[in-house]
Amino acid sequence: MGDDRPPWARRLRAERLARSWSQADVVRALAAHGNLAGHDSLVRQWKRWESGEVHPGPFHQRIIARTFGTATAVIFPPERDDPRPTADAELSTVEVLERIRASAVDQATIDALRHTVQRLSREYSHASPAPLRDEAQRWLSRLTGLLDRRLSLAQHREVLVLAGRLALLVGCVEYDLDRRADAEATRRAAHSLGKEAGSADVVGWAHEMSAWFALTQDRCRAAIAATDAGLDAVDLSHSVGVQLLAQRARAWARLGDRREVEISLDRGRALLDSLPYPEDVDDHFVVDPAKWDFYITDCYRDLGEDTLAAMYAHEVLRTSTDPTGALIKPMRAAEARITLGVVAARAGELEEALAEGERALSHGRRSLPGLLMRSRTLAAALRKRFPGERAVDEFTERLRALAS
Repeated sequence: MGDDRPPWARRLRAERLARSWSQADVVRALAAHGNLAGHDSLVRQWKRWESGEVHPGPFHQRIIARTFGTATAVIFPPERDDPRPTADAELSTVEVLERIRASAVDQATIDALRHTVQRLSREYSHASPAPLRDEAQRWLSRLTGLLDRRLSLAQHREVLVLAGRLALLVGCVEYDLDRRADAEATRRAAHSLGKEAGSADVVGWAHEMSAWFALTQDRCRAAIAATDAGLDAVDLSHSVGVQLLAQRARAWARLGDRREVEISLDRGRALLDSLPYPEDVDDHFVVDPAKWDFYITDCYRDLGEDTLAAMYAHEVLRTSTDPTGALIKPMRAAEARITLGVVAARAGELEEALAEGERALSHGRRSLPGLLMRSRTLAAALRKRFPGERAVDEFTERLRALAS
């Protein structure tokens, strides 16, 4: 029989059970983070929250999130309307191109270009990478061509920012395709455009990409240096700071430094909690609060906290599908599958571990360097737990073929 409780109620129970807490235990933990009602009264209240009968108010939401070490919007995301422009509101590609060919560029053209960049950024998580790269490169060429045209100072800056965002997108897709030299050159171009425009956001994301590249190549110290440079370049009103701190935590987790992981995660949670909920969580260069679980999953897996890692991996899988069950975040889902495979391997569940690994590798949309890095973590866990097992050797060989 299915669980018809709302997702936040199921999450409360999962968080509690992952820590082996009774309901009385969780109430004592809550009381340590705020001035709350009496113990017995709060236990009754918790039962109503966990059953989904009553939705916690904003005050209790913040305390619950703090108790479980996450941001409020991760567990209690607000209900929002779809922010995407309607077909009537967004100009067609032909109309935008006609406007670009005009002798002067008006604000409607700039607005249409902004919608185009947002659309391409939204498509990153699920579109086929090679066609997406080609289309983004064409628009990037058109945008940089506009810089030689008659533009106001404000328009010139906005075109630079849009070109910087498109260069970031192209660089991400090139890296997904394992075109590392191209990706780094494009990332540098994005950084330069961001500096010229005075856009801390574009510059911050360029540093975040540098950290991501280094992390997936197991250059953890270089990843930490890139995140620190990014944090120096942006003030913490920018959501990219959350992603920089998350990458910093992941790098320290791979180095096994729990204290530095917690420092980075605490800073990231505090920043995420201080920011308004984003208007468009599907834009690749907007920090989706639900992605915080994805980062925590990585950290806990690498620190050997298997129960928590598995719980967060299941949350990632839940938020990676739409209400019909269709996969909308395949790259996040694939890496969550790898974590579940690692946890299963450490627990001695060979068939389950291999099945999760195969599911991860079967996703069509993937970031090859990131997937390979995490899959090698799974292969190492399998070899350690099942030395000489033929199925493990076959999985390892498949990874070698994929890498080549």
